[in-house]
Amino acid sequence: MKDVDIKRIEKAVSEILDAVGENPQREGLKDTPSRVARMYAELLDGMRHEPSEHLSSIFHEKYDEIVLLRDIPFYSVCEHHLMPFIGKAHLAYLPDGKVLGVSKLARIVDAFARRLQVQERLTDQIADFMMVNLKPKGVAVVLEASHSCMTIRGIRKPGAMMVTSSLRGIFKKDPRSRSEVLTLMHVDRS
Repeated sequence: MKDVDIKRIEKAVSEILDAVGENPQREGLKDTPSRVARMYAELLDGMRHEPSEHLSSIFHEKYDEIVLLRDIPFYSVCEHHLMPFIGKAHLAYLPDGKVLGVSKLARIVDAFARRLQVQERLTDQIADFMMVNLKPKGVAVVLEASHSCMTIRGIRKPGAMMVTSSLRGIFKKDPRSRSEVLTLMHVDRS
């Protein structure tokens, strides 16, 4: 995958500053193009990594109940406005002879989130990746996020949360399994 062209981003940011009527050379803005370039390299780091890097910790187990990691913090960048959306991911699967190391679940979320994204695609990518690579009986992914492109600009509705879900296998086909996993994801934690 292609590396980030830091110098090109710096030039573009200087041009934006100039275009909005600022002086890119004034003291407070002099280093801004460099900071913004490094920020984008960090925020979009997932574009240079394959999520499959995180499949090294698959273990053969006869466990046949739901495995759920909830409240995984994530951030991504909306590809429509290049603004962040920030939230929590809930990821569950029903193993079929294989389980994945718990930290790898969070790493998979990050690998897909740290790209230019839309939340709907991000949710599907995580679910599909888990189904293809772990081959569980089912996968459920729910993302809840606040999108700065609508909270601080445009409609300006702070506090609004977008929720997306992707269900695969038994969690999509069987209403009881679907209900159980969604209840576990959102059980009261107080």
